[in-house]
Amino acid sequence: MTNRLLAGREVAPIGLGCMNVAWAYGAPPPREDAVALFRHALDGGCDHFDTANIYGMGVSEEILREAIMDRRKEFLLATKTGIVIDGDRRGTDCSPAAITASIDASLKRLGTDHVDLFYMHRLDRDTPIAESVGAMARLIEAGKIGAYGVSEWSSAHIREAHAVHPMAAVQTEYSLWTRNVELGVLDTTRELGIALVAFSPVGRGALCGDITAPEALGGKDIRLSMPRFSPEHWPANLALIEQLAALAAEAGATPAQLSLAWVLAQGEHLHAIPGTRSAAHFDQNHATLTLDIAPDVIARAGEIINQQTVSGHRYSQSMNASIDTEDY
Repeated sequence: MTNRLLAGREVAPIGLGCMNVAWAYGAPPPREDAVALFRHALDGGCDHFDTANIYGMGVSEEILREAIMDRRKEFLLATKTGIVIDGDRRGTDCSPAAITASIDASLKRLGTDHVDLFYMHRLDRDTPIAESVGAMARLIEAGKIGAYGVSEWSSAHIREAHAVHPMAAVQTEYSLWTRNVELGVLDTTRELGIALVAFSPVGRGALCGDITAPEALGGKDIRLSMPRFSPEHWPANLALIEQLAALAAEAGATPAQLSLAWVLAQGEHLHAIPGTRSAAHFDQNHATLTLDIAPDVIARAGEIINQQTVSGHRYSQSMNASIDTEDY
């Protein structure tokens, strides 16, 4: 599979999401293991690393500095701003002052003088979009960022921001079982020449086929607050995943590889950033780039798992409140 354009750079269409090593999925791994994973990924051909300031409250960025920043020219580096966490409270701040302070803090943690791509992690409904984008444009002029993007924004707001200053990328959840971007963002990004970067392209690990009992994930795993992993919805979803795994096996692929191939088949402007803590899983995901899965198999995967067949919403009602992307 050939490289694709992202923020002015040709990169492999499968990168690495860097949240898992620091936040959200239970207790993080030992730091030395996370460092080793990032080094393994870079050595294995990964040239797109995606993190955020809130992943472990800066820990993911710090691990990247320790692991691979001595080889800065070899990869595209993306991070994010905008989500504010204060204890149990969570808000959004994409004011110019907050954006400027955030990039300076991220650059210090990362140990670099610039990032290639800087996202607004969520829409700040209290700050005019033109003001936020204006701050991003000034960071580009200052050389602190190469380009800007947004995450979980609607088509209308993407267009509004792009009209102020051209946008390089939109990041949002997209997978066989999460299709919200098909309500508008997929077509909008294609039309405007904006890369679409899919996070959680293997359904937060569900589509890998390794999770059989979500309750075994542990109490600090955010997936336990997501309806699709609940006792009410999981049995129906597991049945779909088992069908996907059988189809993948027939095609000589893993269910994760088939899931990634499906995402990338939805447009030449698509990128995927599966996260992992495992070098073996990274190798498996990255190997998708070398596979030739027949179009009819990819289409069948989409018929097995889609917005109509999956059981439950992707987020709880409280988590969904911050999402601007169109919803079913």
